[in-house]
Amino acid sequence: MSAHWLPALPPARARALIGQFPSARVLVVGDVMLDRFVVGRVTRISPEAPVPVVLHDHDDIRLGGAANVAHNVASLGGAATLIGVVGADDDARALRTMLEERRLDPSGLITAANRRTTTKVRVVTTRNQQVARIDYETERPLPGDAEQAVIAAIDAAAADAGVLVASDYRKGVLSHTVMRRLAMHSQVTGRPLLADPKVPDLRFYAGASCLTPNHLEAEAAVGFRIQSHEDARTAARAIIETAQVKSVLVTLGERGLWLTHAEGEGALAATTREVSDVTGAGDTVLATLALATAAGAAPHEAAALANAAAGIVVARFGAATVSADDLRALFTE
Repeated sequence: MSAHWLPALPPARARALIGQFPSARVLVVGDVMLDRFVVGRVTRISPEAPVPVVLHDHDDIRLGGAANVAHNVASLGGAATLIGVVGADDDARALRTMLEERRLDPSGLITAANRRTTTKVRVVTTRNQQVARIDYETERPLPGDAEQAVIAAIDAAAADAGVLVASDYRKGVLSHTVMRRLAMHSQVTGRPLLADPKVPDLRFYAGASCLTPNHLEAEAAVGFRIQSHEDARTAARAIIETAQVKSVLVTLGERGLWLTHAEGEGALAATTREVSDVTGAGDTVLATLALATAAGAAPHEAAALANAAAGIVVARFGAATVSADDLRALFTE
């Protein structure tokens, strides 16, 4: 598989950019959720049905979706403002408590009484093998009053942000109206707007500065398989033309990533040697990319830091985070 490789990020430059993270402010708007893990050991198959019996060991709860993006921003040393929608339920209360415990302001969470807080329950073994997943969610569009509350919150917070982020899990928060509002603020303020897309028609995200689809999302957008870096290049160029965005970063799993932007394009190889869990890896990429961009990184520099952060997080269980020290340790002379 031939490819043009992006230039290596010098360690001194990487550390200098990471050192700027504490001065970066990121506005994260999107679908917040809880990731619940029921962890146990599988010792036998059920006599009632051909399914494994999981002997419960412990439960684990993590911030997910847009909340995980904000958590990664904070873990890396940046300041995150989070805007999302929750239900009037126990999971919303748990989510707010977790945000407060991680020194993230939960006041941007808007309650919609006719919805439930998105929660993913995964039954996994102690060897990190997933047995089943149960999703609790509302798939209807936001009611008008909740959508207007989201827009008002964006209007109040956008001016103070160095970078705007749209974290879309297709749960209804990022409507056409909300995306247009974010794009408007990006245009007026000159602040970059980064979007992690889920809608196959990527024209939905017009006005964004950069899209960060994974390879499956990119394939859905362009209508062909991405099996090589050349395929990724073709897909990224097509997405830029169709969506009218400035750059596209396609995450390719074990094949690393592909970046196309105005100044050039190329690939970066994956940095991890052993994958434990890819849950939330895209959130880490988005958060790191946003912080690096706010810190003044060029697109290929921001991509290199995001790629390195992803390599750390996929070696950890669940929707994990990366610290500035974790990332800095990868860039030594």
